[in-house]
Amino acid sequence: MTDRAAPTGPGAARVGTPVPELLAPGPTLSFEFFPPRTPEAAATLRETVATLAPLTPAFVSVTYGAGGSTRDLTHGLVVDLLADGWNPVAHLTAVQHTRAELTAIVAGYRDAGVRNVLALRGDPPPDVEPFRELEHAADLVALVREVAGDGTGIGVAAHPEGHPLATSVAEDRRHLAAKLEAADYAVTQFFFEAVQWERLVADLAALGCTKPVLPGIMPVTNLAQIERFAQLSGATVPAWLVERLAAVGDDPAAVRAVGVEAATELCRDLLAAGAPGLHLYTLNRSTATREIAAALGLGA
Repeated sequence: MTDRAAPTGPGAARVGTPVPELLAPGPTLSFEFFPPRTPEAAATLRETVATLAPLTPAFVSVTYGAGGSTRDLTHGLVVDLLADGWNPVAHLTAVQHTRAELTAIVAGYRDAGVRNVLALRGDPPPDVEPFRELEHAADLVALVREVAGDGTGIGVAAHPEGHPLATSVAEDRRHLAAKLEAADYAVTQFFFEAVQWERLVADLAALGCTKPVLPGIMPVTNLAQIERFAQLSGATVPAWLVERLAAVGDDPAAVRAVGVEAATELCRDLLAAGAPGLHLYTLNRSTATREIAAALGLGA
């Protein structure tokens, strides 16, 4: 490994701290980024990272493209964020990877000082053989635990309305509870009503699972985009939100303002309901995230 100076960035005190330890004292604030694919996108992300730094998030997660399509980009961004004093969570999927490949990726993160991994089954690209050796997220959790050791925080994904491929919400809850037996916490796909998170947590508790479930929040700044994301994730965009957005649909600035307001209301409701933190999907932009945080009195 290349020698680096001690981190001095926005989360320097948290660098290398597993997410479960960060959740223990009280609600956290965290963000999700995705690896940029072009120089222009990279410049946008650098600006976003700089403007979000004053909010001192407990951690930031970095997504992993379908079929490992951003494997090197994800690793590079995770390591760069770590060196800059952020506490990164590396997403990792089992899709189209052998056990040996996954072992090497996890070992690389371990050796770089990354102490958090979000283990995902992943969504296979069409017309390919999706899984080579590991077919379930629980299998990947076990591999990460074996390779990275007990000092690594391992998260998994949760779907408040059930995974799109599950035969029922009840089946999905059983699978999630089984994943969480080996993992440390879950992060949800985005949703729009606090009651959906409350039902998820209650269902897991009924199955004997009380591990933290972090709600994922995505402010709606573009209705067409969020409806497309919802189709992929299985989330429902509620009629009341569609109506509020449609009422100002001819004004992009007003649409964004309504989306930020709705997301802020959701965050308040979640914190009041006892959520262990807020995980904001930034889409590599900072404005909505900063406005939500300011409205909630979080950060600088």
